[in-house]
Amino acid sequence: MAPSSLRVSTPRFWRDARLPFIEARAIDDGRKISYGRHAHETFSIGAVTGGESIYESGRVSQRVGPGAVVLMNPHDVHACNPLDDRPWSYRMLNIDTAWLTSLQHDLGFSHGEGFRAFSTAASWQPELYAGLNRLYATLIDKFADPLQKHSAVIEFIDDAHRWLNPAPAQAKDKSHKLERAVQYIRAHRTRSLSLDEICTAAQLSASYLIRAFKSRYGMTPHAYLVNCRVEFSRAELKRGRPIAEVAADAGFADQAHLHRVFRQLVAATPGQYRG
Repeated sequence: MAPSSLRVSTPRFWRDARLPFIEARAIDDGRKISYGRHAHETFSIGAVTGGESIYESGRVSQRVGPGAVVLMNPHDVHACNPLDDRPWSYRMLNIDTAWLTSLQHDLGFSHGEGFRAFSTAASWQPELYAGLNRLYATLIDKFADPLQKHSAVIEFIDDAHRWLNPAPAQAKDKSHKLERAVQYIRAHRTRSLSLDEICTAAQLSASYLIRAFKSRYGMTPHAYLVNCRVEFSRAELKRGRPIAEVAADAGFADQAHLHRVFRQLVAATPGQYRG
């Protein structure tokens, strides 16, 4: 591959310590970018700006191209990969869930409840697509000040809620024991966990936990644990911590282990992500 191709395949990240609730990512030629099925602790929304890819969200798989906006609720298992080694490009925003939930309350889209999820996995609304691209351009504009960027984020989220209509508030999940397993994994994600202790915490048999967990979350408890460790690593890398220290603290065997898993789930190396 020519040096120019290597440059455009490198993901670009934007972050600002003054706006810690949002980060942006872009790739100009993602034909070599491959994601394993994964989930984010953040709410994520992205625009496909070129080429085509297959977007998988839950049990739904669909083809998306320029003009498409894809949405990922926190902890939704998903993947998006190019078609047949063809060029494709996208822009993605990751927004802190707690911050967004508070904003939803302020905007009147949720009344004292938790995060109001979106039922739409992909949208072709031109207003949403144009709005997301305008916001991305504002965020990366070195001449725009934090007030302008912060205001633009809120304006876009307000508009997006009106355009998309979040899913109606759901009754509490009857499978509260599965949620207990998830909470236990998150709370102890940086240490070695056994299946027995997760089952004990959730008060579920191993056979039921494996089957129900994969049906509900799209991955095994172990895969979810690894995903949680990657999310922990992302947060620590944003603080500028040494990669080797992050790998150890996150529960990975070594820096190479973190590098391999991080690249599989984030489609970037830890060094690229830290910047």
